Amino acid sequence: MIERCKENPIITPADVKPSREGYRVLGAFNPGAVRFGDEILLLLRVAEGCEPREGYACVPVYRFEEGRSYPDILAFWLDDPEVELKDTRGVAYRGRNYLSTISHIRLARSRDGVHFTVEDRPFIYPIDEREEYGVEDARVTFIEGRYYINYTAVSRDSWATALAVTDDFHTVERLGLIFHPENKDVALFPERIGGKYYALHRPNNSGFGKASIWIAESPDLIHWGNHRCIVRPRDNPWESVKIGGGAPPVKTDEGWLIIYHGKGEAGYSLFGLLLDLEEPWRVVRRGATPLLTPEEPYEREGFFGNVVFSNGVVEKDGRLYIYYGASDETTCLAVADVNDILASL
Repeated sequence: MIERCKENPIITPADVKPSREGYRVLGAFNPGAVRFGDEILLLLRVAEGCEPREGYACVPVYRFEEGRSYPDILAFWLDDPEVELKDTRGVAYRGRNYLSTISHIRLARSRDGVHFTVEDRPFIYPIDEREEYGVEDARVTFIEGRYYINYTAVSRDSWATALAVTDDFHTVERLGLIFHPENKDVALFPERIGGKYYALHRPNNSGFGKASIWIAESPDLIHWGNHRCIVRPRDNPWESVKIGGGAPPVKTDEGWLIIYHGKGEAGYSLFGLLLDLEEPWRVVRRGATPLLTPEEPYEREGFFGNVVFSNGVVEKDGRLYIYYGASDETTCLAVADVNDILASL
């Protein structure tokens, strides 16, 4: 039903130029995806660390000065008693945490949907303290003639969801945070329903329950309300820990098709879900087993193994091109017929 591209991974860290000297690309993954003219564009999450330096722990940071931002490197002497290593994830110094990697969004372009050219410069990158630890996992939705891009903004205040808009993928207008911490996995519906905009989102559960898929509505894509939980994790090997939305919903005759992710003892897998066209908070059908699980070596081994994670889907020639991150390191492609996925739910 779902077929992996024989050329997977289609983008690796080696295909991406570092954004500055002293950085090295560790991951190019979890892309948003959209058709733009005769191209397919991917909005890659590019994770960068620092080149090793003997006797020092080096971390990438962004500096913000006089309304501008630029990437930099902090080097901590390992013999300094105020330096505390946080395994592979970062460094603590004088009570403040620094991450070992920082992410930005980079464009990649293709005519055939398989072979991509990655641009040399970041497209969306941190510009203020709300994004000081990076920007991650973009989704892009074409709504009423414009391309809306939502992404995870990471800072010392945890993670939240920001929104931007572009008409040409050269310039971008920032619209600010639309879901406060801690909320991510936001997917905008591509059209109004009953005169309102809708979005799936995933607030974090730090008390009761497990992280689940919620829906919210808005008059303007900025102010969101009437939140309700619509899908919760199930007690199975693939989604017993948490679930979250993926790419923007795909409209079909039978309902809104959602490719969502679940985390369980088997790692991260992809599932199918169908929501009602007129009442998108109502679940029509839900797949009992995953569409895709980590099986190939590039999905099981990498920066963070046993992960397949999608936030970019494009319809092409009657089929769904599902772009996904593998092991938080590479970008891969799986292709499926829409009707086959619907029949499996």
